[in-house]
Amino acid sequence: MLPAPLAAPGHRVVEFENVTKRFGAFTAVRDVTLSVGSGEILGLLGPNGSGKTTLIRMLTGMHTPSEGRLRVAGFDTVRQPLEARRCIGYVPESHPLYDHMRVREFLPFMASLRGMDTKAVPAAVGEVVESLALAEVLSAPIRTLSRGYRQRVAIAQALVHRPSVLVLDEPTNGLDPRQIIETRNLVRGLAGRCTVLMSSHILTEIAQIVDRVAILLRGRLLTVRSMEETPDLEELFLSLA
Repeated sequence: MLPAPLAAPGHRVVEFENVTKRFGAFTAVRDVTLSVGSGEILGLLGPNGSGKTTLIRMLTGMHTPSEGRLRVAGFDTVRQPLEARRCIGYVPESHPLYDHMRVREFLPFMASLRGMDTKAVPAAVGEVVESLALAEVLSAPIRTLSRGYRQRVAIAQALVHRPSVLVLDEPTNGLDPRQIIETRNLVRGLAGRCTVLMSSHILTEIAQIVDRVAILLRGRLLTVRSMEETPDLEELFLSLA
């Protein structure tokens, strides 16, 4: 059993309002307004340096916007940071995991860090272990796992506290073809049950996973399109870039 959305379909769960982020004289993100609905999978698409990761880091509280507002499940990420973060599960590109821990130790530890009630932790861990097919590696130290299994563990720790929003930064980077397909199917399986915001610079991955795509270039949001209305994402991207 994976997380269910807390709001009705179509309700705005993630909201960026005129968000700008500057690092000194450099503007990494410029005046972005964007929303993600309950149960929707939205992809941030753009080349490296387009502002995707900066948007994600502001959403998850790692950076503070220079201007504008961000809300998660109605909570302002600056004024109500703890409440907002409790609603988010985050998988950064680098997969920071505790390599010395076994999977069966790591997942309950992460659930506890997220403030889950102790009595609820075993059931929550059991859900993500089943959903991500981790039973056979539960006793393995994380340092011994393949990159594919490390990706699953990283997603499991992001889902274990049953967040309403899952944030994935370049989730298929470095995976082999089979692992890419498995990750793609996993994310698609969350549609309607968890709001997903994922970034990628790979057009084919975005096209096969997301409901809508937001295209960024040099920190600006160029367009937001439904995949149903975008028969050729590559052509659209090239026409804008």
